[in-house]
Amino acid sequence: MKNIILRSLGLYLNGLAMIAPRPAARRAFNLFCYPVRPKLKSHHADFLNSSEKFQVDLNGLRIQGYKWGNGSRKVLFLHGWQSHTFRWKNYINSLSRNDLTILAFDAPGHGFSGGNFLSVPLYSEAIEHFISQQGGVDTVVSHSIASFSILYTLYRLPLLPVNRIVAMAPPGEAQDFIDHFQQQLRLSPRAMSLAVDYFQKTFDQPVSFFSAKRFAAALAVPGLIIHDRDDDETPFEYARQLNDVWKKSALIQTTGLGHNLRSAEVTNIVCDYILRPAAYRVAETNGLAGGGTISVILPN
Repeated sequence: MKNIILRSLGLYLNGLAMIAPRPAARRAFNLFCYPVRPKLKSHHADFLNSSEKFQVDLNGLRIQGYKWGNGSRKVLFLHGWQSHTFRWKNYINSLSRNDLTILAFDAPGHGFSGGNFLSVPLYSEAIEHFISQQGGVDTVVSHSIASFSILYTLYRLPLLPVNRIVAMAPPGEAQDFIDHFQQQLRLSPRAMSLAVDYFQKTFDQPVSFFSAKRFAAALAVPGLIIHDRDDDETPFEYARQLNDVWKKSALIQTTGLGHNLRSAEVTNIVCDYILRPAAYRVAETNGLAGGGTISVILPN
């Protein structure tokens, strides 16, 4: 059914591109940035209600924030595409007894936040606004598009008060999103060209500008990259490239966990990095839950 819907959308956009190029470009672009909001279930709400909830206004867009604890060190969790803050439940529960203030927010168009649109620049703007309102954070933990977005944020705002980053399953190039979008909808070259032109006019940058490697090369803060070799959504090779150019980074490569990286061991490593960043060293771990392994490349 999903493939039929995608193919129908592609046929519609291909036809529209022939008779009405401007509306076709706008609708293709909006579809590209339109997440399907997962339904929040009762156990999701129960966990989120355990927080101190608050809202942040982003140019009229309501952003739902969450807070656990009142410690002196602040940790911010950022979820990926078509997800929400519940994704971090195990991490937050593991850290809740420590001297931390744990923060998170639902991205625009996700969870309990307003809107129905999300792009890397918009996510970056929300991150900037949220961190600025908090007066800075010690550690940002991010997954997927959020990893790309925090790298972009610190690229354009190197003085934003963030001490370190955990980037989980980071995408590498915006062009990959474009290619995946074209393949899913089977868009014609004309329809795709219109969408790309609209993208470039909207963000005042070519698609090639949005490169995680470009952003990471400029980072001055230390960070941890975690990526699975079997990730079929964001290729592992990008993690190696980031580690090569990000001078203060360490790379943890896993196998058998896929894009979501759901594992008690990964949770423990991230939490340990948050609590003891200066002393951070991880020995090779075998027998990872699910049959995988973790191998560690120490900081450059």
